[in-house]
Parts: sequence; structure tokens; C-alpha cells
Amino acid sequence: MDVAPPWEGRDRVARVLQTLRMRGVFYCRSELTEPWALEMPAIADSVSFHVPTVGSCWLRVDGADPVELRPGDLALVPHGRGHEIMSAPDAGPAPRVDLLPQQYLGPHYSVLRHGGGGRATQLICGIVAFDDPAARELVRGLPRVLTVRGDAPVMASSVRDTLRLMADELTHAQPGAEAVATRLSDILVVQAIRAWLTHDPTARDGWLLALQDERVGRALEAMHTEPGRDWSLEQLARAATMSRSAFSARFTGLVGEAPMAYLTRWRMNLAAGRLRDDHPTVAQLAAELGYQSEAAFTRAFARTIGQTPGAVRRQALAEPSAL
Repeated sequence: MDVAPPWEGRDRVARVLQTLRMRGVFYCRSELTEPWALEMPAIADSVSFHVPTVGSCWLRVDGADPVELRPGDLALVPHGRGHEIMSAPDAGPAPRVDLLPQQYLGPHYSVLRHGGGGRATQLICGIVAFDDPAARELVRGLPRVLTVRGDAPVMASSVRDTLRLMADELTHAQPGAEAVATRLSDILVVQAIRAWLTHDPTARDGWLLALQDERVGRALEAMHTEPGRDWSLEQLARAATMSRSAFSARFTGLVGEAPMAYLTRWRMNLAAGRLRDDHPTVAQLAAELGYQSEAAFTRAFARTIGQTPGAVRRQALAEPSAL
């Protein structure tokens, strides 16, 4: 019987964590005085993080209980959800943060001063985005709010050191601070997700569970490693050492969609990332990802992404350069 060694599934998760590279969308250092409340708008395909450096605050996301954050705590809000941060759960109306006057120190960084003049709170907030498809799948499985407490055992000195470095970079606005903060965000988010994977039983579900499965995980990694190969259901089942029917049922039950549908979505997310970063031609992408014609690739892309390849490329060229 072909049984995977026990560390193989963990190694696959480790390799996914290595792909977590982010684009810094925006960073804000907030100096707030009670009473205050802020609405953070929804931004598709992003992860927000909040770290109080002085004072405390409350974070509220629809569908989850309000969470109090104290100095050194780290909160991630995945899935691009809108949310509110406030001095107290009953702090009153929350104006949208992007509509308030701010001191812009660069295209991706600002200082916000807001509130009623009472007790002070200082926050470091960031909005970051992932382009790698594996990172996107991992983020999809995160809870509505992921909180790592500053005094928790998992909050090792390395996490606290990362927070201190980020606060220092963004507080003193040194040359290149935004670029350094983005690299530190990579580390910070990986550390938070790693703590969640280690200590939260809900982390072993869905796509992550499928990735660690001794059979389905092999097929997933085969698709991830060779997305342009002319995969068939039979070949994927062979990679999983299962019959086609058993593999299809097990894959769909764990991942939530059929193997070939997942493969198409994976390929199209790869293509979208390439269009944003490298601007290849449609013909190049079609050939790289196993399509016999540009027309077939374009149809699959538009059906999956909701835009044509040309529209994604034009949008990326019109945006300010990523950090």
C-alpha cells in the first residue's frame, strides 16, 4: 500500500507559506483620541492588518463578535471585508477612513489624526494583497478575524520584533519605508498564519485539509507544479494513486469543486497574476498553460476571472506601480 510519509502534508503547507509575497496597497499610522470610530471600506482580494502600539481599541467585522485589541496585539481581516475600528463598542458613527483628511507622506502611506481629544490610541494599519494562487487559496480559508495576542505564547520574540521594526519604519518615514514595510508585512502575515495553523483546530479544514491529505494533496501539488501540462482526470487520479471515480469524489468533497474545475481556476489565477506583473501576450499565456488556441484560453479566462485578459492588462498598466 502506497502511504505518504507523515511529514509530506506538512511540507506542502510549508511550501505554500513560502509563496506568500504581498503587494503593499496602503499603510496608515493613526493617532486617535477618544471617542473615535473608523469604517474600513471593503477592498477586493486584500488582507487588512491592525496593530495598536499605544492604547487599545475594538475591531468589529460583520458576522463576528467585536474583538478588543491591546498594545502589541495583531489582528488580520482577510477576504477584503469592510470592518470598523473604534475606541469602544458604542463609540458612535464611524466615518469612512479614506474620506477623512490625512497627511499623505507618499502614494501608499499616510498619517491620520482623528478623534474627540480624550485618551490617545496609536495604530499601525495596512492593506496588502496576494497575487500567488496558492496564497489566495490559503487566505480563503482564514477566519473572518485572525487575532494573535501580544502576550500569547505563540507571539514569539520574532513576531514582536517584526512589529517593532514596522512601527519604527512607518513612524519615522525614512527613505524606502514603504518598501521595507511591505517586506515586513510578508513576515508578519506568515507568522500570524503559522500561529493560526498551529493552534486553531479550524485551520485543518477545506483546502488546507485537502493539501495535507495523503492522496488529494499529491494531485493538488502536481497541478500547482505543472499547471501547463495536458492534465486529464485519469492522470490526476494516477498521481493520487486512486481510481478516477474515487479520486473525483474525494477531491470534490475536500476542495469543494471538481478537479478539472479547480485546475482551470488555478490556471486562470496564474494568468491574471502574470498579466498584472509581466504583461505577456495572450498567445504566450495560452501556450504556457496548456491551451491549444488563444480563443479557448480567452473564453476560460473571461468565464473564471470575469474580465478579458486585455482588460486585466490595461488595468494593471494604469495602476501605480506596486511596492
